[in-house]
Amino acid sequence: MEDIREFVRKKYAVAVAGKTGCCGDAGGDCCGGVTAGATCNGAVTEDLYSPDELAWLPEEAAAAAFGCGNPSALAELREGEVVLDLGSGAGLDVLLSARRVGPRGKVYGLDMTDEMLAAARANQARAGIENVEFLKGYLEEIPLPDNAVDVIISNCVINLTADKDRVLREAFRVLKPGGRLAVSDIVVRRPLPRKVQQSLAAWAGCVAGALQEQEYREKLAAAGFVDIGVEITRVYDTKSRAAAALLPGLTDEERRQTGGALASAFVRAKKPC
Repeated sequence: MEDIREFVRKKYAVAVAGKTGCCGDAGGDCCGGVTAGATCNGAVTEDLYSPDELAWLPEEAAAAAFGCGNPSALAELREGEVVLDLGSGAGLDVLLSARRVGPRGKVYGLDMTDEMLAAARANQARAGIENVEFLKGYLEEIPLPDNAVDVIISNCVINLTADKDRVLREAFRVLKPGGRLAVSDIVVRRPLPRKVQQSLAAWAGCVAGALQEQEYREKLAAAGFVDIGVEITRVYDTKSRAAAALLPGLTDEERRQTGGALASAFVRAKKPC
C-alpha cells in the first residue's frame, strides 16, 4: 500500500510542477490533464469542462487538472451545501464547486501531495474565493469529524488508492445522514492483462487500480451506501496513442484485445437518513 501511495504521490508532484498532464514527465503516466489534448491522454480528459466554466478561473487551475469527469457539475450542488473533494489536486473542482454552493456554502479539498496543495492555495488566492479550505491528508483517514459534509465529490482519484474499502467507509463516516457521494472515476468492464494489473505505472495512470462496475457497487453497499448507480460516461479507444500511455508495456495487439474494457464512469450513492 505504501509503495503505491508513494509512487502516486511522486508522479503527481512532478506533474503539477510541470503542468504536463503526466504524459510529459519522465514516466509518462498519470490520468492526464485538461490541456493535454491529443498529444497526451486526451481520450480521458478532453471536453470535460465547458469554456464558460473555465473562463473565470486562473489558467493555472485548468492547466494542472488530471481528472476523467466533471463531478462538480454532475453532483448538482445546491446553494449553502458543504462539499468535500477527495484528492483535490490543484483545486479546479473545488473552485468550481465553491461557486455553485455560494458564499453560504463551503468546500474542502483533501490531498496528500504538498505540491498539489501549494498549487491549489495559489489558485484559490488568484480566484479570490474565500469559502474554500484545503486540507492535507489521506483518503483513508479523512481529517474531518463524523457527519460533516453534505456532498463528497472526487475526480479520477479513488482508483489510485490501494484500500478502497477504507476510503469508502471514511466517505460514509463524514457524510451527513442523507448526504450523497458523486464521483467521476475510471472503471474496467472486464479484467485487464496481468502485466497491467501489476504495473505501478499503470496504477498511477488510473488503470491498474480501477474497479469493475459490479465491484464498485458491492464496495459502496458494504460501506453502507444506498441508491447506488454507476453510469458509464466514456469508453476509451485502447488503440489510440493516449491509450499507449494508459496501458504501459502492452503490445499493439494486446491493447487491441482490451478494446471496450476501459471506461470512465459517474458513480452516485447516498448515506441513509
